[in-house]
Amino acid sequence: MTVPRIARSRSGTAVWLVLALAACAFAALLIGPYPLGPLEALSILAGSPGSGDRAETVLLAIRLPRVAASLLVGAALAAAGACYQTLFRNPLVSPDILGVSAGAGLGAVLGIFLSLPVVAIQLLGFAGGLGAVMLVGFVAAAVRTGDRTLVLVLAGVVVGALAGAATSLLKVLADPYDQLPAITFWLLGSLAGVKTADLFPAAPVVAAGLVPLALLRWRINVLALGDEEARALGVEAGRLRLVVIVCATLVTASVVAVAGVVGWVGLVIPHIARMIVGPGFGRLLPAAALLGAGYMLAVDTLARTISGAEVPLGILTAVVGAPFFLWLLARGRRAWA
Repeated sequence: MTVPRIARSRSGTAVWLVLALAACAFAALLIGPYPLGPLEALSILAGSPGSGDRAETVLLAIRLPRVAASLLVGAALAAAGACYQTLFRNPLVSPDILGVSAGAGLGAVLGIFLSLPVVAIQLLGFAGGLGAVMLVGFVAAAVRTGDRTLVLVLAGVVVGALAGAATSLLKVLADPYDQLPAITFWLLGSLAGVKTADLFPAAPVVAAGLVPLALLRWRINVLALGDEEARALGVEAGRLRLVVIVCATLVTASVVAVAGVVGWVGLVIPHIARMIVGPGFGRLLPAAALLGAGYMLAVDTLARTISGAEVPLGILTAVVGAPFFLWLLARGRRAWA
């Protein structure tokens, strides 16, 4: 009797998360400086005649792409955070641990510094994130002593620091009246200028990263037990760890290239999901993705409505994430599983 009851509880949690996310997404389409009614929005989405041109433009050209981008970015960052936390067996790990965000930020800042078009800036951001992780892997492979996980983390810290220094140098050299404000605003994260065309390159990459993680979710769950236990259960820990890192990096770099550097999502949301559904990766991954999508949707809606000026996403996520991080530290280190 216990097992079916638990199964129903877990499936019910997933259904409630999906329904809540759908309701929040629809509400976000209605909220803004130009408010829309529910019936009016449904009429426009259904393609029925009679809606004003202005309302159609606001809903289809501005809010719908932005809501979709919020869902994509939040789900990707939270899922990547869940992967990294399971991989390193530490709930205080985030997607920034291997220098992905710092590398992507450097690539995008370089594109802004060179006055390249938006597509080229996004491509450079994506390439920067991948390049940073490749450099981390090269450095970790060159060091053949010590704990492999610790060496990988330390290499990520070093590469992230170097990317941050290069970014600071470009900010010093940038035009203070044109390039520097754009660089600063991008580094703080924003979805203000996102278009539907921006999602087409990012969405397939996110899907290509999340699908293998979902298919390998039970094997990834074994990594939380440690390498020796994973080998005893027939799981090649080193190869699986490489797959997880590559997939999580693809997911993170693709959304950072679109939204800029948005911190704390990959740290806070997986931990909240773990408190709801438990540490099992098979349940944690979809729960983190759903909660991350809803969280980013709420943050972005607040960012565009809290004041007359656009508030960067990084500021709002830090307001929530920093106190939560301090709370995690105050609780102390507990058993992972």
